[in-house]
Amino acid sequence: MNNAFVNLLLRWLILALGVLLAEKLLPGISCDSGLTLVVVVLLLSLFNVVLKPLLLLFTLPFIILTMGLGIWLINAVLLYGVGKLVDGFHVAGFGSALVGALIVSVTNMIINRLLASPTKPPTRPPGPGKRDDVIDV
Repeated sequence: MNNAFVNLLLRWLILALGVLLAEKLLPGISCDSGLTLVVVVLLLSLFNVVLKPLLLLFTLPFIILTMGLGIWLINAVLLYGVGKLVDGFHVAGFGSALVGALIVSVTNMIINRLLASPTKPPTRPPGPGKRDDVIDV
């Protein structure tokens, strides 16, 4: 199977877990069925690919001024918008969307860190003090 496809499926599962956690922890967010959750995840992914870069570009001074907290507001706007567009997915208000976006973001951050492969330290060339990659002029 293609590694990019597996990576995409994994990202969708992580996003679904975040939305599911937000639904379970917050009384202001509800999802009627599993199919609705799939639609929410697909629409949130589409919004993150298409709308989020545009919103980040237009609100860049605000994001810099708030030291990155503006991104949290953009995520909340996207979650609230999905709540308005998808029948069966309800976001009670913008406050619920703010906390829900925080839960989804923290879930994504934690799981991505757990799944990330550890980075290897750079290896030294063989031999004591021998450096073949240096060019002498």
